[in-house]
Amino acid sequence: MTEPLRVVISVDTFAPDINGAARFAERIAGGLARRGHEVHVIAPAFDNNPGSRYEVHDGGRMMLHRLKSHRVPTHKTQRFVYPFGLTRKIRKILKEVNPVAVHVNSHLIIGRYSAKAAKSLGLKLVATNHIMPENLIKYSLIPKFLHKIAMKIAWADAGRVLRGMDKVTTPTRKAAELLEKAANVQDVLAISCGIEASRFANKTPTSNENPIFLFLGRLDDEKRIPTLLKAVALLKDFPKVKVELVGDGGERENLKRLARELGIQDRVAFLGHIKDKDLPAAYERCTAFVMPSIAELQSIATMEAMASGRPVIAADAMALPHLVHDGDNGYLFPPDDVEALADRLRRILVADEAELQRLSENSLHLIKAHDIQTTLTIFENLYQGLGEASPTSDDNAPDYESPIGRLSENLRDLLASWREDALGLQAKAEELRQEAVEKLSNVRDDAIEKWTEVKEEVKEQVSEIKDEVTEAAKRLRKKKE
Repeated sequence: MTEPLRVVISVDTFAPDINGAARFAERIAGGLARRGHEVHVIAPAFDNNPGSRYEVHDGGRMMLHRLKSHRVPTHKTQRFVYPFGLTRKIRKILKEVNPVAVHVNSHLIIGRYSAKAAKSLGLKLVATNHIMPENLIKYSLIPKFLHKIAMKIAWADAGRVLRGMDKVTTPTRKAAELLEKAANVQDVLAISCGIEASRFANKTPTSNENPIFLFLGRLDDEKRIPTLLKAVALLKDFPKVKVELVGDGGERENLKRLARELGIQDRVAFLGHIKDKDLPAAYERCTAFVMPSIAELQSIATMEAMASGRPVIAADAMALPHLVHDGDNGYLFPPDDVEALADRLRRILVADEAELQRLSENSLHLIKAHDIQTTLTIFENLYQGLGEASPTSDDNAPDYESPIGRLSENLRDLLASWREDALGLQAKAEELRQEAVEKLSNVRDDAIEKWTEVKEEVKEQVSEIKDEVTEAAKRLRKKKE
């Protein structure tokens, strides 16, 4: 491990927000903290309690500097911070912390003013872009006929901010090429968001006996969830098919209405947000994961599904083909093409056990290139100005894009061994958790027992004092008489 570093991560969205950018920032911050680094996060307050305080996220203890924020009226979960005086506030935080680097995770409000403050102090600036204007324009007040020109302006604005960084990263090579072209930013580094794959390992084989298609993410326009619902409605010869939608967003009520109109409301479960500890089980029980989105710069949810050993069906758009290799670990379909998606779903539904196993094993094989430990090491080096020539994650190696077909027996044995090791780590972690819970329970029981003893002792002393006072009062009355 490198020597402990002091790092500031600046974000416009962070836990408890649930979206790709927030989860990336949380896992980078948590991973760095678990490695022994001092991590500070500048983020919007999600309640009426702004200020600086320690919080634990993704198993790491870090200092959160929560800024007063307000909910965006046109969006269910997005929040914003007033920019007035923001540079001064952030500069004060940075001056007190004096980090080796500031990692900006958005070029919007907090990220933009963090960059200004960091520059004024001569601090190193690293930025990761998670934003596509397409994800934001829908929920703005801009008229639809102006959306195209608004997106051009938004990309130009992103370029103005990001060109001032020492290093700019984004999760995939496709996303990097888009940023270089649309925002005129040079030498963008492709670094996977990374994933702790072992957390999602399981022994449950993929089955289409009682089929469940899962979507996990924001229920917003660019995710194109209506395409999934309409495709399922076409599968009239598969009445047992269920859909689980995990997450929340501005389109939830519209999607419920659409499910009723399609006559599949009894087959679609809106599960809302679920706890982080329940994520592995959601992936494990599904037959395949479906990501119909047209605006993914990577997709952490898709990576988690792959780490769970599940086939993935995804739109052939943006960076999704980087994760979903058509015919190897799932299938791609033309964006917004309902009939094509229905065809890909049907392929999963009619596949035999051997084919489902092949798709599952290939998902596990591909996800190994997205190890979050590699991602953390790359960012540690970037913060210190080390290895800046061409740092990249293993998913950008030439053989990552090569067709797989069926894995060799040797690779299948290695995957089986990895799965056993991962399950062993999970069991050990659960054992340690249970021990911690038991210790806390014992401490609580001891405290309750001690408190009970103290209460009884105090009650006894109070009773004695009362008796003494009563006797004294009696003696005083006798004297007066």
